[in-house]
Amino acid sequence: MIENTLRRGRALGTALAAGAVVLLTARCGSAPAEATTGDAAASQTVERGKYLVTVGGCNDCHTPFVMTERGPAPDMNRMLSGHPESSPMPPPPALPEGPWLWMGGATNTAFAGPWGVSFAFNLTPDDNTGMGIWTEEMFIRTLRTGRHMGVSRPVMPPMPWQGYAQMTDEDLKAIYAYLRTIPPIHNRVPDYIEPHHVPAMAK
Repeated sequence: MIENTLRRGRALGTALAAGAVVLLTARCGSAPAEATTGDAAASQTVERGKYLVTVGGCNDCHTPFVMTERGPAPDMNRMLSGHPESSPMPPPPALPEGPWLWMGGATNTAFAGPWGVSFAFNLTPDDNTGMGIWTEEMFIRTLRTGRHMGVSRPVMPPMPWQGYAQMTDEDLKAIYAYLRTIPPIHNRVPDYIEPHHVPAMAK
């Protein structure tokens, strides 16, 4: 009888151990699957954002241009870092009377016109000089309202925020997600200059 009891005890212990292994395997197997699904979705969002930034021409103004053997081209070593702080701009020249209305710097990151002088912003996730502290909500509100950080001064030309304001929330979130993944570049862009502070425009 004692021997039968021991045998039944051993069988029960084996069954419980097997059940525990199956349960742990099921639980451990489900977590990576969910994580993999989430990672894939996040990766697709970032790729969508990269596509939108590329076709939307963000590099045309926010990445400084350099002269190459094929002419001016964005310097991708400073991708989306805005107007270089190492390239201070002199006051813009006065335009003569006529159809010419505005002018741009050689880097294609500084612009002068009736609105004053504006500089392409640092879109990299640098905490001190870029968008490192920006939330997704701030980013979307900026492009919806045309206000810096969503609440501050107006976003100046030639930034075509009015067009980006027509994008879906999903697209704007994708752009924000992509911008969070690019290398942060410490580059403090000059502040916008109002027209009455520009000698050539002051009246």
